[in-house]
Amino acid sequence: MIHRVIYKSIFTWALLAAMPLSVVFAKQGSLQIKGSDTMVNLVQAWAEAYMEKYPDLFIAVTGGGSGTGIAALLNGTCDVAMSSRNITPKEMDLAAKKGIAPKEYKVALDGLAVVVHPSNPVSELTLDELAGIFTGHITNWKDAGGLDQRIVVLSREVNSGTHVYFKEHVLRKGNSKSKEEFSADALLLPSSQAIADEITQNPAAIGYYGMGYIGKDHKAVSIAKDAGAEAVDPTEEDVISGRYPISRPLFIYTNGEPNEQTRRFLDFILSDEGQKIVLSMDFVPFQK
Repeated sequence: MIHRVIYKSIFTWALLAAMPLSVVFAKQGSLQIKGSDTMVNLVQAWAEAYMEKYPDLFIAVTGGGSGTGIAALLNGTCDVAMSSRNITPKEMDLAAKKGIAPKEYKVALDGLAVVVHPSNPVSELTLDELAGIFTGHITNWKDAGGLDQRIVVLSREVNSGTHVYFKEHVLRKGNSKSKEEFSADALLLPSSQAIADEITQNPAAIGYYGMGYIGKDHKAVSIAKDAGAEAVDPTEEDVISGRYPISRPLFIYTNGEPNEQTRRFLDFILSDEGQKIVLSMDFVPFQK
């Protein structure tokens, strides 16, 4: 499905490039959507399904991180930003200076999976152990119940909403005064797919990404809130119930009230049909 969106996008842009601008805008509307790499496959799936219904609308979806998408929205270079985190006060201040009032829509839920290579004997960790590993206080798997080998820590880059969420809710445990940071030895990778690919080939690696990226060559680690709590898997039921401790909402932002074209696409996303696509992409439907 994802490849069909990409090919369709390339083909459509080629057609658009060959047309006079007056013809393009007379015959075909377009939406530019940028932002979260966690959400890019999901939003591409929404876009493909919507374009099949309304072929006169072209929707271009690109990733780059939540921060990149919000910056593009504030700079006027996209119509919609997709974000795996809330817009920050600093971004809202910048928006106000530009005369922009971003409008937030919660469109799905996501469990943030912690993943290792299938050969890794570690199958569960506490939040404290996770924080220790990703801050560099725990550097050998034997200290977390695994083999005697150095831990390879994988993280998203700093413009990623997933990076921000993991830092705030795992490393800093929700304490706004905490200064904990990722280990200086952590490998910062540009996308969730890059982390998934590295996990596949590196038995000593540990990383995190949205549960929609879990594949057969990855093992999701069960997470316990503390040493005395039950370890919970990143499943739909446990994300909805709140039992899984690393879960979050996913957002779409528009520049103020959306125009009719964007509004119709948002209505589709939040419809029963749109939320079935959420489930098919291994995310969790938003409970209205």
